[in-house]
Amino acid sequence: MKKGKKTWIAALLCMLSMTLICGLLYPLVMTVSASLLFPEQANGSQLTVTRNGKTQNVGSALIGQSWTKPEYLIGRPNSGAPTNRSAVSDEQQQAVADSVAWWHAFDPQTRGKDIPEDLVTASGSGVDPEISPQAAYFQVERIARVRKISQQSVRKIIDKYTTGKTFGFLGEERVNVLKVNLELDGYTISE
Repeated sequence: MKKGKKTWIAALLCMLSMTLICGLLYPLVMTVSASLLFPEQANGSQLTVTRNGKTQNVGSALIGQSWTKPEYLIGRPNSGAPTNRSAVSDEQQQAVADSVAWWHAFDPQTRGKDIPEDLVTASGSGVDPEISPQAAYFQVERIARVRKISQQSVRKIIDKYTTGKTFGFLGEERVNVLKVNLELDGYTISE
């Protein structure tokens, strides 16, 4: 019986120490490290804007939002949930066809044009906040027409919020949809 009691005590001490290390110390160290090394991202990358003397938080630069009005830059389709559909699956092909049909109904001037891939396919996370510069420039004419501003003005805003490859070689150039739309609406973004 002594051996059984020792085993229970050892198991209990192991459980308590692992709970302390994995449940308290590790999360605390990671939270503090993230806050010190990456304060903006650790705090949700909140965008603060000012317009007419009023300052407010409007969303996160890291989470895509759904835009469906023609005066706005439209991001990737928001699937509402992560997806890992095969690019050749019937389900994915149908989703792309549905997205192409949506674009044609949304902006009839897109008929006969190649719609950039990221405008008709959802991201793996389902909430990608960025699109390619090609996808953004594809929408310039419509935004300028609806807002009654020059295409050059729209392009200038898109260029302002285009980010290059991470570390100069990872990933692709990208445009933050939320930032572009906020500036199109006349907000000043505090960065």
